[in-house]
Amino acid sequence: MRGRLWRSSDPSLDEDERQRWVDALMDARRSVAATKRNGDAEAEKAARAKVHEAKIALGERGPVWWDDGAPDYTRKLLKNTPYAD
Repeated sequence: MRGRLWRSSDPSLDEDERQRWVDALMDARRSVAATKRNGDAEAEKAARAKVHEAKIALGERGPVWWDDGAPDYTRKLLKNTPYAD
């Protein structure tokens, strides 16, 4: 088993807000690709910051959005989590 676990978006987000952030995330990812092609390191850094901002707003990074006390296994190797089986 080689996969990693990834956090899903916060299900409490209003659908319109979630879609706005998904759109912003996709735009930022396209900007990352474009700046990499152009070799513009500063613009790439700014684009990556926008990706990070959108992921935090979606609940995919940053503080956990759930309140059941379960730990955050985001980006952990699957084999190193209770979900390995």
